Amino acid sequence: MIEQVEITLKSKSRSFHLVTNEILSQLPKLPKTGILQLLSDMKRRLILTMVLLISIVAGAKEKGTTVAHFSQFTYTGQDDYYRENPLTDAAQFYNPILPGWYSDPAICRVGEDYWLVTSTFGYYPGVPLYHSRDLVNWQLVGNILCRPSQLAYLKGQSIDKGGIYAPTIAYNPQNQTYYMITTDVGKGHFYVTTRDPWGEWSDPVFLPQIGGIDPAFFFDDDGQAYIVHKEDTEGQPKWSNHRSIRFIRFNVETGQTYGDDIPLREEGVGLEEQLPRDEGPHLYKIRGKYYLICAEGGTSWAHSEVAYKADSVFGPYKRWPRSPMLTQRLRKAGAKYGVSCTGHADLVETPNGEWWAVFLGCRQWQDGTEQLGRETFMMPVKWSLDGYPYITQTRDSIPLMLRREGVVRKEKTTYGNFAWNDDFSSSELRPEWLSLRGPLPVGCSQKKGLHLACSSETARGTQTPAYLGRRIQHHKFTVETTLSFSPTTGDAAGILIFKNEAHQYFLCVTTDGIALRRINKRGFDILAQAPLAQSGTVNLKVVCRGLTYDFYYQPTGSDWLLLASDIDVRHVSSSVGGFTGTTIGLYAEHE
Repeated sequence: MIEQVEITLKSKSRSFHLVTNEILSQLPKLPKTGILQLLSDMKRRLILTMVLLISIVAGAKEKGTTVAHFSQFTYTGQDDYYRENPLTDAAQFYNPILPGWYSDPAICRVGEDYWLVTSTFGYYPGVPLYHSRDLVNWQLVGNILCRPSQLAYLKGQSIDKGGIYAPTIAYNPQNQTYYMITTDVGKGHFYVTTRDPWGEWSDPVFLPQIGGIDPAFFFDDDGQAYIVHKEDTEGQPKWSNHRSIRFIRFNVETGQTYGDDIPLREEGVGLEEQLPRDEGPHLYKIRGKYYLICAEGGTSWAHSEVAYKADSVFGPYKRWPRSPMLTQRLRKAGAKYGVSCTGHADLVETPNGEWWAVFLGCRQWQDGTEQLGRETFMMPVKWSLDGYPYITQTRDSIPLMLRREGVVRKEKTTYGNFAWNDDFSSSELRPEWLSLRGPLPVGCSQKKGLHLACSSETARGTQTPAYLGRRIQHHKFTVETTLSFSPTTGDAAGILIFKNEAHQYFLCVTTDGIALRRINKRGFDILAQAPLAQSGTVNLKVVCRGLTYDFYYQPTGSDWLLLASDIDVRHVSSSVGGFTGTTIGLYAEHE
């Protein structure tokens, strides 16, 4: 006879039941071998029970009792500029080439293939990898840092100020290996490698010998390898002619740096410019000369790019007298479709000897407010008579429409007004989706829809909530989803607009009906609320009109109903700070 033992675990008013059958009443009747076998089975089952118990305790805070089911998600860009300025021939394309928050771009070419990466800060997966054969048509291959082992230190970090900074990508022809190097500001510099960029990348190799931020590889044509980076300037004077860039040798065989970390040797500095120190360095060898380009002036309106040239890799480097080679800080503010904050560039040569640059910039909206963050732009590179590269001079403006002769723009592009949708029918999440600091928590899955278990880890915290978002890529856009949800007390699910831990809007279904919450440091305010006639399936819609949001809901069998209108964008815009743009997506929580 077997007695049933029930263990009830309580966490945040949730009960988890673990049933074991381990107490026997007729043990003496069994033969000796049977007793031994039974004891062995009991030991094995007891170990499994303990493991299950531990996993339940560990996952209790993440796994909610209620699951929200999303059957589809649609994002539609509706920017005025693209409507007013259609592309009229096949060689034209729009700037930015990667709209929305794709900051700190870096690029390399191997044969006919171009590879481009950008920053992701506290989001998971990390470092999107784009591929092109012509610099105009781009494809998102995936994310380089797509395993928890590659991003083990994101938990606890600020989503828009922590995490992964300024990745760069390089190819070493000596060992036919691609390198992506970056900084996790919670841990330090590291790189990952691959022979095949279409496949998986290695786990991180950390470089504890160097500090600061913004490392970049340089593989010289003599087989030597170097890393150039910005040193740690914490506690040093903000204004200085010392540019804070350093060079260190890299041993390809050992995978580590060696020797001294050598500061930039510079000549011809001139008068003090009163600009924040250089960062984001990239090193090249062109026609026998070494070129160093760096971002300067901070990441706001004074952002710029400067150029140096030397006869040897360690210098001394002569600064271009007409620097900056790229900036918009001299442009008059207030242009209807103006671009600002340009800098952090990287150069690439085409097979036929043309030079192009990718760099970041911001498309500010009418009153300077935008949610897009720092985007990836592209322009051709010119060369001065004294042999320096440049992109703009004085008051040159960044064009929002360019052409590249001989290139045919494909129908499906990464820029302009486009519609993007997901019915969650694939076995894997699409690479555009992002979560916070790690993969979605226990209880979340994708199979015939997206299923998010209401989690007690909220988007206000610094762990991983049940949130799946994508970048906002237009000033004006519409997002729709279909939600099936039967909440219990404390549950909420719907569409979340997320800038950071303290700046969010949440259009959600709760036990009280439909609500719009403005989330802040203290918690949240309810901006609007309406009853729902029945729980079950409801459509949700968010319409952004540039400076304001409108929020709608549609119960089964009903027309669209307006819940709230003219909600200020600034609460979730770049004006609140941080290095990322805003994301929008699907979210479920329990409080």
